[in-house]
This record gives sequence, structure tokens and C-alpha cells, in this order.
Amino acid sequence: MGFIKRAIKSFVKSFVNISRPIFTFEENQLKFKVDFDTFYTYNIGEDYETKTRHDPYVDEAYTLKTQNLFIEYIKTDVDVIWNGLASSFFVTLLKEKLKVNDLELLEKYEYEGYDFITYKIDKHFIINFIYIYEMHKEVFILDIKSELYENLLKNFDKDYKYKFEKNADDKMGFDFSLVKENAFNSYFALDNG
Repeated sequence: MGFIKRAIKSFVKSFVNISRPIFTFEENQLKFKVDFDTFYTYNIGEDYETKTRHDPYVDEAYTLKTQNLFIEYIKTDVDVIWNGLASSFFVTLLKEKLKVNDLELLEKYEYEGYDFITYKIDKHFIINFIYIYEMHKEVFILDIKSELYENLLKNFDKDYKYKFEKNADDKMGFDFSLVKENAFNSYFALDNG
């Protein structure tokens, strides 16, 4: 009887771990699922601003801003599709809102559910972009201090070394949203197929 209980308990634990989301925000902490059993937690402190974003195609969406992080979280309805690559839409909107002339790709790493990308903006400002994707969820993170980017990436590659000059000014003034702009740009829509 003990064997059956242990087997059922093990199965339930495995199912719960598989179904846990890749990214969550709760109690002033960003939590990232690295693999089946490993999670990385990043404390953002109490000085942050969130804005709930609304769109008919979205179940849940918000932007979160701290001194050096900007996050947009989008969970679309199950019958919604993106009309292109979500990360490309985000980078294009970033370039438009910041009036970027030159966006140079410095590095890119891809892992299951994660893209880590470092850009140089107009030949002097470094921006780290973390794109997290799972079924009907997209998370876009901009990190100008490089701390979250570097430490999270080291969970996937223990030998990773951040080799770019860190920004002297670590304040970010971003205030844009794919969800907010969807009515004008049709980033996502109902799947009629």
C-alpha cells in the first residue's frame, strides 16, 4: 500500500511541476521556472508601478515598471492568435517609442521558453531584453541594469559572462504597451481558422 501512495504522490508532484507557469509575479518577486525542479526568484522591492491593460482579446495583461526594469505581461484568450512574431512587435514598438535610429544586436541566447537578447541603442545605450513565451502567454522584460538578465541567464548557462559595459544611468522611463496599442496596430486578433 505504501508503494501505491508514494507513486500517486510522485505523479501528482510531477503534474504540478509541469503545469507551473514559466513566469509569475507575486509578493514583490519575479519567479522564473528554469527547469522541472528549479526556479529563480528576483526581488523587485516595493518601489514599482503596475498598470492593468485591457483589450477584448486579452484575459490578463499589465505593465510593471521599476527604476531599472520594464515588464509587459500578456495572457491572450485561447481563441486569439498573434498576427506576427510577438517579440518583433515589441522591439518595433520599443524602437518607435524611443525614436531609435540604430539598434545593434550584441548577443542572443535561446532556451526552451526564453530568449535573452542584448542590444545597443544608437551606439551608446545597452538594453537587455528577456522574452518569455508559453501557451497564450507572452512576457517582455527590459533590463537596463543587466542584473536580472545576467543572473537569470546564468541559470541556463553556468559559464555565461556578461561582457558589455553597463549603463551609467540606470533609470528607465518606458511607458508603452502592445495591449494598449493593439487597437491601432492589430498585433493580435481572433483566430478565425
